[in-house]
Amino acid sequence: MKKIVFAALAMAVVLPAAAQDTYESGRLLGGDLNGTARYVGMGGAMEALGADISTTGSNPAGIGLFRHDAVSASFGLVSQADAHEFDSRSTTNLSFDQAGFVYSMRMDRSSFINLAFNYHKSRNFNQILSVADHALYEASSNLLTSEKDWQGYYSLGMSRDGYLLGYQSPTSSQQAFNFSQLDYLNANVLSDEDQPGDYVLYGMAADAYNFDRASRGWINDFDFTISGNSDDRFYWGLTVGFHDVRYKGYSEYAEGLRFSNGQDGGIVSYGDMRTIKGSGVDVKGGIIFRPVEYSPFRIGLYINTPTWYDLTSENTTTLINQSALGDNLDGTYTEMGDISNSYDFRYYTPWKFGLSLGHTIGKTLAIGATYEFSDYGASQNRVKDGYDAYGEEDSYKDQVMKQNTEDVLKGVSTLKVGLEFKPVPEVALRAGYNYISPAYNKNGMRDMTLDSYGVKYASTSDYVNWDSTNRFTCGIGCKLGNMNLDLAYQYSATDGDFYPMQPNIFKSAEIKGDVPSASVSNKRHQVLLTLGYTF
Repeated sequence: MKKIVFAALAMAVVLPAAAQDTYESGRLLGGDLNGTARYVGMGGAMEALGADISTTGSNPAGIGLFRHDAVSASFGLVSQADAHEFDSRSTTNLSFDQAGFVYSMRMDRSSFINLAFNYHKSRNFNQILSVADHALYEASSNLLTSEKDWQGYYSLGMSRDGYLLGYQSPTSSQQAFNFSQLDYLNANVLSDEDQPGDYVLYGMAADAYNFDRASRGWINDFDFTISGNSDDRFYWGLTVGFHDVRYKGYSEYAEGLRFSNGQDGGIVSYGDMRTIKGSGVDVKGGIIFRPVEYSPFRIGLYINTPTWYDLTSENTTTLINQSALGDNLDGTYTEMGDISNSYDFRYYTPWKFGLSLGHTIGKTLAIGATYEFSDYGASQNRVKDGYDAYGEEDSYKDQVMKQNTEDVLKGVSTLKVGLEFKPVPEVALRAGYNYISPAYNKNGMRDMTLDSYGVKYASTSDYVNWDSTNRFTCGIGCKLGNMNLDLAYQYSATDGDFYPMQPNIFKSAEIKGDVPSASVSNKRHQVLLTLGYTF
């Protein structure tokens, strides 16, 4: 086996700044329906009903309805229904989902000030995504790299160190930002020596591919809340939230290449390990009020600021060449290239706005409904670039990637409805439903031709345009003295269109290739148990 190791610095003289692309950062948007079993069992539609600690993460005014101190902890199982094990990852995993307390202070006969702390897992990244033996038509990863060269997005040339790099023009010494890490591997492992000292990547199309990716990790939220009420009619709340991001994904992608005469051209495989780590902060504020003094009907309004993330991404990517490309013209041995990189960047999520309604009938029935809106297209990938005049780390918006984000991502509406019925005071039965509109434009694309840092540091080219999400929930709660025991079940389903690479680059005069989408889905079951105690 012939092995070539490429250092990160071989791609550029210096690495002063970096940012991610729309699809890589998009995994940080939104969140799972998670928290206490009562909150999940009612579909999360409690932003006007309140009196549940999980509302710290949406409408903190809900904490103002507590009249006693309380503690709770939640844990359970999450299982993916439509996947097989990959990278030693099981499709079913234990999860610790929530822990928190509320401290209630009576100010007078009908007013309280409450303090709360709540941890909850807002995003569980555990997912296995697979596409088996799907067709390609005159397209491939190495052909993507060569097509970008042929169509003038960059000009392949040999560096002083003997590496093929993509330059801004044939006479420029500046590397093009649309020459990615993936292009770098393709160019240097799969190129042929056209003449002594002159290497050219001719490109060969594939007829089929296989893809597997196992993702794991979480976004943990730590919310600190102050909330209160006035005359048991007007409630307010403010939360400062801290977010801990830990993402790790490993993918394998393999193409079966074909010569133009239909003969087998061998296999090229790519393995990519990427981690994203860092932290973020946001602020959430909201109110709940009863418009009619003696009616239990309540209206809730809330707003969540962007989450301002400061993150580090690392990747190690390997190309294994068992094809007739590169030096391996007769296919008798395996050639391999590795590249690793690490960079810091910032990511700002969009604002979120919510309106909620809640009503109770005696002590028997509670009904809630919530509508949320967030414009995902307003999220920002930001390039970290030195320090400002005050010595603070500075960043600026990646304008090229920002336009791609606006083209790919849309405004997302979330509708939540739920109810709780108590046949007897000690037992509660719950049910809920969520609908989340699609975040991705059906024709959205991970464009590897963009002149952006987000492309330059990309080590993969695949992407998924996920469609709408539907969640169905139910639950039961029992009160035993001061102890609460709650159990919830949730089923969520999202379908999507997977692409191993962008399709449009292959529509050229030289070839008439196509990259058809593959249908994928993410269907999950969750069982959640909450133990609570009221003082």
